[in-house]
Amino acid sequence: MVFYILNTQPRDIMAAPAKRTARPDRDLAKAMETSKAPAISRAAAVLRLLGKSDAPMGLQPIARELGLVPSTCLYVLRALVAEEFVAFDPETKRYSLEAGVLTLARHWLRRDRFNDLAQPVLDRISQRFDVTMLGVHIVGLDHIVVVAASQVGQNLQLSAQVGSRFPALISATGRCIAAFGGHAQDELEARFKTLRWDDPPSFEQWKKQIAETRTQGFAVDEGNYISGITVLAAPVWKTRDKLSHALVAMGITSSMKRAGLPSLQKAMLQSAQALSNQLSSEAA
Repeated sequence: MVFYILNTQPRDIMAAPAKRTARPDRDLAKAMETSKAPAISRAAAVLRLLGKSDAPMGLQPIARELGLVPSTCLYVLRALVAEEFVAFDPETKRYSLEAGVLTLARHWLRRDRFNDLAQPVLDRISQRFDVTMLGVHIVGLDHIVVVAASQVGQNLQLSAQVGSRFPALISATGRCIAAFGGHAQDELEARFKTLRWDDPPSFEQWKKQIAETRTQGFAVDEGNYISGITVLAAPVWKTRDKLSHALVAMGITSSMKRAGLPSLQKAMLQSAQALSNQLSSEAA
C-alpha cells in the first residue's frame, strides 16, 4: 500500500508495516532457492523485481538484489529480452519491463470476469463511504494480488496499485482465507508466525477473529496490520467450494466510523454475495 497525505510525498508501506520493513528482494531470492524449476523462478523473480522498481535497473543491481551470479542473471535477462518481456537500453545498459507482459495480462483479464464485474461495485462503495476499495485475487495460502481498485478522498487516502502482492493471511483478507479456505490449522499457524503487523494479535486472538469472520461472513482488521487503519474484507466465491477473490475496504479508522461502519459492512457483504452469485452462474 501507499499512504498519501495531501501536499507531501507518499510513504511506502506496501510490503509491511514501517517498523519492521520486509525485503521483497530477499523474498524473491528465497522463492528461487526452494523452487523445483529454478530457471522459471529466476525469470519470474526478475520480472517481479523490475515491476516493483520505479526506474530501469542495471545487470549488477538486479543480480545483487536477487542473489544471482551476474553471468546467470545476464542469461535470464537476454532470454526475457528475446521474448519481449524485458526491454534493454543499449545506451544506459539498463533493463525495464517490455510491453510483452501486457499481452499475458490482457489474456488473463479477459478470462477472469471478476475485474469487469467488480469495478463498478468498488467505485460505488468507494464514493458512497469515502474509502479505498480493492478487488483481490486469492492465490492459495501464498499471496493475494490486487486486480482492481477504486479510491476517492481529499486530504488523506490509502492506495494499492493493481498488481501489488501481499501475504495471503495478512489483515482482514487473511482472516477470510483462514475462515473459509478449508486449510489445516497447523499450516495456518506456521504461516501466521511469518506475518508482520504494526500491532500483532496473538495466534489465539487471531483464531477468535477467524471464528467471528465465519459467523458474520466478513472480516475486520482494526489497526492490527497498520496502526490507525481499519480494513474490511468480504469473501467472493467463484464456485461454491472455491474461495477465489475478496472485496477489501481500507480507511482511517475514525473516518470510517463517522461514515457508518455497519452500513459499509452491510454494503460489502451484499456486494460480495452478489458477485459470488454472478461468478458461480457463469462457471456453471
